[in-house]
Amino acid sequence: MAMRFKPLLSVSAPLHQFNYYCPQPISYFSKKSQFRISAAKMATTSEPQTKTPSSQTKIIDSHLHVWASPQEAADKYPYFPGQEPTLPGNVDFLLECMAEAGVDGALIVQPINHKFDHSLVTSVLNKYPTKFVGCCLANPAEDGSGVKQLEHLILKDGYRAVRFNPYLWPSGQQMTNEVGKAMFSKAGELGVPVGFMCMKGLRLHLSEIEKLCTEFPSTVVLLDHLAFCKPPINDDESLAFSELLKLSRFPQVYVKFSALFRVSRMPFPYQDLSNIFSQIISSFGANRVMWGSDFPFVVPECGYKGAKEAVSLIANQVPLSSSELEWIMGKTITQLFQGQWIQS
Repeated sequence: MAMRFKPLLSVSAPLHQFNYYCPQPISYFSKKSQFRISAAKMATTSEPQTKTPSSQTKIIDSHLHVWASPQEAADKYPYFPGQEPTLPGNVDFLLECMAEAGVDGALIVQPINHKFDHSLVTSVLNKYPTKFVGCCLANPAEDGSGVKQLEHLILKDGYRAVRFNPYLWPSGQQMTNEVGKAMFSKAGELGVPVGFMCMKGLRLHLSEIEKLCTEFPSTVVLLDHLAFCKPPINDDESLAFSELLKLSRFPQVYVKFSALFRVSRMPFPYQDLSNIFSQIISSFGANRVMWGSDFPFVVPECGYKGAKEAVSLIANQVPLSSSELEWIMGKTITQLFQGQWIQS
C-alpha cells in the first residue's frame, strides 16, 4: 500500500525543551532555551499494516488542557471569573491517565478557565520540561498589548505554540485585524505554530485563515479538532469539509485529529469518522496530521485511554499503513517541535 505523505513548510525559531512521563500530576515549568521548529522531509517507503504504532514510536498527545485543582485555585492559581471548571483537570490526574494509556508526552493548550493568566500552565511546564510543550492563548486586546505578551510567553516562559480563539476578539473584529496580523506574523517570526479553534464552524472563519496563510506563509497553522467538521450529512457540511480539504494547498497547514467525541455523531469508537479521516490523510498526508485527546473533556466520554485507542480502531477501517499511523500518533508533532520528547 502506497503511503500518503505531503511536502512540509520548514520554519526556524528559538528552542525550548520539555519532559514527558505518564502518571501523577505535573506542574508547569519555565526554562529559557533556544528551540527550532522545522518540517522535516518524510520517508515514503511502504510497510505492512498494523493496528498500533511500533513500540519504538513515542505517543504524543497534540491537544489537551490542565487547570488548577480547587485547592490550587484557592491558594495560588485562581480561575477566571465565570470559567470555573466542572471537571477535574489537574496535572496529577493527567499524569495518571497518560501512564495508564501509555502516552509519552503532550502539547498543553492554555485553558479558558485561566484565560490569559498562564501561571498554572507555566508551573507545569517548568516542572516537566521534557514531557510537556506549552501552547499559550493569544490576547487580542485592542491596545495591542497581546503582541508583547505573546513574545514574553515564547521567549521568557518557553511556550512553543499559540492558540487563536476567534471568540475572544472584540465584538465586530476579525482575526485579520491589525492586532491579529501582528500576532500571527510574530508567531511566524519566532517559529511558533498558530492553532485555530473554529468551534462555531470552519466556514465562519475560513476567509480569515486563508488570508493569514496567504499573507504570512512562514507561520505554521494547526487546525484544532478537524476544524470542527463533522461527517457531512447535508450540503452545508459537505461544503465545509471540502473547504477543509482545500486548505491542504497551504503546505504550512496541519490538522489535529483530536476531540473525536466532538466531531463524531456516534459513540466510541467513533467509526463514522473513518471516511473523513481517510480523505484528510489523502489530502494532507499523514505527516501533517496529529492525534489529540482533548483531556480532560474526553474523560467522561470514552476515557483518556479510549481516546488513544479510538484512533487505531478507526485507522483499521481506512486502512492506514503502520508508518502512517506512527506519524499521526507522534512523529508528526515530534517533527514539528524538534528537540522535544527525546528523553525517555
